[in-house]
Amino acid sequence: MFKRIAEFFKEPPVKETIQDSEKVKSMYSHWRLRIFYACFIGYTVFYLCKKNIAVALPGLSEEYGYTNTELGILGSSLYLTYSIGKFVNGVLADGSDVRKFLPTALIMTAIANICFALSAVFITPGHLSFFGLPANTILLWLFVFFWGASGWFQSAGFPAVAKSLTYWYSNSERGTKWSLWSCSHQVGTFLSITISGFVVEQWGWKMAFFVPGILAILVAIWLFMNLRDRPQSLGLPDIETYNNEPEEKNTGASEEDNRSYVEIFKQNILYNKTIWLLAIAYIFVYIIRFGAEDWLIKYLHEAKSNSLELAAIKLGSFPLIGIAGTICAGLISDKIFKGKRAPVNLIYLAGVVICLVLLKFNTISSLDFVLIGLLGAFTYGPQMMIGGLCAVESSSKKVASAATGFTGTFGYIGAVLSATGTGFMVDKFGWNGAIAFWVVSALICIAICTVLMIDEKKKNV
Repeated sequence: MFKRIAEFFKEPPVKETIQDSEKVKSMYSHWRLRIFYACFIGYTVFYLCKKNIAVALPGLSEEYGYTNTELGILGSSLYLTYSIGKFVNGVLADGSDVRKFLPTALIMTAIANICFALSAVFITPGHLSFFGLPANTILLWLFVFFWGASGWFQSAGFPAVAKSLTYWYSNSERGTKWSLWSCSHQVGTFLSITISGFVVEQWGWKMAFFVPGILAILVAIWLFMNLRDRPQSLGLPDIETYNNEPEEKNTGASEEDNRSYVEIFKQNILYNKTIWLLAIAYIFVYIIRFGAEDWLIKYLHEAKSNSLELAAIKLGSFPLIGIAGTICAGLISDKIFKGKRAPVNLIYLAGVVICLVLLKFNTISSLDFVLIGLLGAFTYGPQMMIGGLCAVESSSKKVASAATGFTGTFGYIGAVLSATGTGFMVDKFGWNGAIAFWVVSALICIAICTVLMIDEKKKNV
């Protein structure tokens, strides 16, 4: 059975290179656009099945009486499985056919979401108990299981996309394309909250999982029809040859490298100082990102006496302005710094520190919109580059998915630390402690990125 599964997902063979330059140009033009929008739409839909939990939590609490601690366990189950799965699925994605791997991951995510809602259909809370446990407790652990399963399958989405973008776009343009694609995070978050909020208001919390699940299955079928694996699987030359650019300038690895995957993996990931520094830096990026996404509403409500409605509206500027920040990060690194990512990361992280300090001392309510929006812009730039683009360009194309999976695992460790660390700092030191926690995280990240920039300069001497 496992052999059949492996055979199904196996990377398609390299076809003989097409010699007709006009045909190559036409095919590259067609497929690059098609691959890009398929990756964008596909990852957006992953987020429909990820951020919907935020809209459903109040309904779960009201219907079943779950405490905040119990709901916290439920929410963290996705972070835990996602952090492990991102690395494991990254390794698997490197040798798999993106056309099959990505749609399958989305379908399984959809099934997990649908099963989450169905759990509450088949188990009715009340006096009924299983194995001496109340039905509510059994139901909670079923929710945890299916939400964790959803996290595992969602973790396969990003590595597959990373492989596609790495093989279809060369270094000189990858920053721009990666930043444009990365906006799918913000678009998906916005659509998830909007769609789930509407259906929950109309038909209850279960529809926040049924509707995205059904949409995800339909999109997965569409993805299978539109995606393809590497350019070489279509008879096209590799992208560096097509764009007349040196290949893998950071590692020396090439498409003709005949070493085993394990050898390439060890050299370019396990023994790669740059990857380790990027992974550690990514922890602190995610502390800032999830600190803002998960805690700013509570901060504005308690520390600045904003209504929940006003606080939620203010937070809305975080992902929306974040889109502009993400795109600009890629453009600036490509056009101004000629493919160098470290200077942009440093500029953006300095912006994070400034925005957090100004937000703390600002007393003009309307100015919060601007500061939170800029905070989103400065946060999403490094989030896109450090664990994604920089990781890919600091390793080899042959382990692109594993590299992003590796850094992604560390990122979600940061997500867990953000949740627990921010809560602890608020309990012990108030909201000043939380702000200090995020500022210190940004400063540590700046220090690591400074080391990376110095190393990069030494390599180019």
